[in-house]
Amino acid sequence: MAAVDGGTPRGGARPDVAATTQTASAPGTRAGSAGPMMRVRSASAPAPGRAVNEDLVFRFGPLVGVLDGATVPDGFDTGCRHGPAWYVRHLAARIGLAVAARPAATLMSSLAAAILAVRADHGGGCDLDHPGTPSSTVCLLRESGGEVDWLVLCDSPLVLDVGDRVDVVGDDRLETAMADLRRMVDTLSADGDRAAWFRRAVGLQRGRMNRTHGYWVAAADPDAAYHAVTGTASLHGPHAVRRAVLLTDGASSAVEQFGLFDWAGLVDLVTAEGPGALIDRVRSAERDLPERLRRHKRTDDASVVLCEFG
Repeated sequence: MAAVDGGTPRGGARPDVAATTQTASAPGTRAGSAGPMMRVRSASAPAPGRAVNEDLVFRFGPLVGVLDGATVPDGFDTGCRHGPAWYVRHLAARIGLAVAARPAATLMSSLAAAILAVRADHGGGCDLDHPGTPSSTVCLLRESGGEVDWLVLCDSPLVLDVGDRVDVVGDDRLETAMADLRRMVDTLSADGDRAAWFRRAVGLQRGRMNRTHGYWVAAADPDAAYHAVTGTASLHGPHAVRRAVLLTDGASSAVEQFGLFDWAGLVDLVTAEGPGALIDRVRSAERDLPERLRRHKRTDDASVVLCEFG
């Protein structure tokens, strides 16, 4: 997740972390049920030259997810002794525990419980009301018998292949907020000082986080979970979900930023060549198409999860 820059609703366990590429196959249904099997393949990689990956891919039985921690720009305070990588790992574990404790609960309420639990994990040494407190996007998919349900919070989209079409579930409120803020900052005089412009942009963005008419992201306020984009779809019938791809914006940039292919082409590539192939395409585009870069970062962490239903 870019600290300055971001998709509209469009049509105790340790997380299973994918540092490079991971393949997992396991029943996606409850014990004793008869239904589709969810096969999962994933890849996650830090931006080139960075030792720490602030994305995280995880799976807990029928639940899969990707998180994208917000990178803290150099020189900015967060009020917290923990960083984005710490936050996404704790949030993933807490989501898994919340879903296991209340398997019938909605993903919204499970995410809210997880955010509240991570708030306690910080301990007493962090100012969790600071506008720069660690935060993360969230994209979750859960298979249960004959259905899948999902949750998308901030700019980590979900792509669904339903046979006759490909639907994209996104949350474009960060993108909208940032477009407004860029226009606002551009009206302020910074005397040509790019650093001063950037400081103003980051300050204005932080003021819009988890606010009405701003954007919503997992941080320290559990209410953010109830502003996520959610839905349910069948795994049976003519419009059944056949494949689903969960992405952080470092991977969805293949379509949204670089225009390498459309969403259907992205799903087909990930299915045929694996999630890691999509990240490879993005890395090539970051090198070869610098004129299309929209982020203030030249590269970004990237994560991809492919779920196939048999």
